[in-house]
Amino acid sequence: MPDPLTRTLQTHEDFLQQAVDLAVANVAAGGGPFGALVVRDGEVLATGQNRVTRDLDPTAHAEVVAIRAACREIRDFSLAGCVLYTSCEPCPLCLASALWARLDRVAFAADRDDAARGGFDDRAFYDLFDTPREQWETPVGALSLAGSFAPFDAWLAKADRTHY
Repeated sequence: MPDPLTRTLQTHEDFLQQAVDLAVANVAAGGGPFGALVVRDGEVLATGQNRVTRDLDPTAHAEVVAIRAACREIRDFSLAGCVLYTSCEPCPLCLASALWARLDRVAFAADRDDAARGGFDDRAFYDLFDTPREQWETPVGALSLAGSFAPFDAWLAKADRTHY
């Protein structure tokens, strides 16, 4: 832990620059051009770099990797009181993850238009969510199944469940 008497306070720009630096370093290491960090009280809890191709995991976006690591670090699924700094505007997956993590704020450097110019056009996903599901290329819908509420019955009956 840094000495509080000699530590200089980092700014939002400093943290964003760290996210951008993580993204650039990840490209050099064979990963995607995205980096993120989770900060609480001016201290970096965790960092993440895009690991989609490296780990063969389509959910291993930099923001998700950083959120997972930060939650492990503090041993809690809530990151209330934290800020997510990311090199680029979060895609819908990452934005939803940030909201589920209850982060206080999400700050990004490049935006979705910059990402599109770099070959990562998330507009297709944003547009998809504005389209009725029956028009989606990938069918997404409920199938009737007796007992489909059983997992929720089990959850509601569990006296020691962790509320979230």
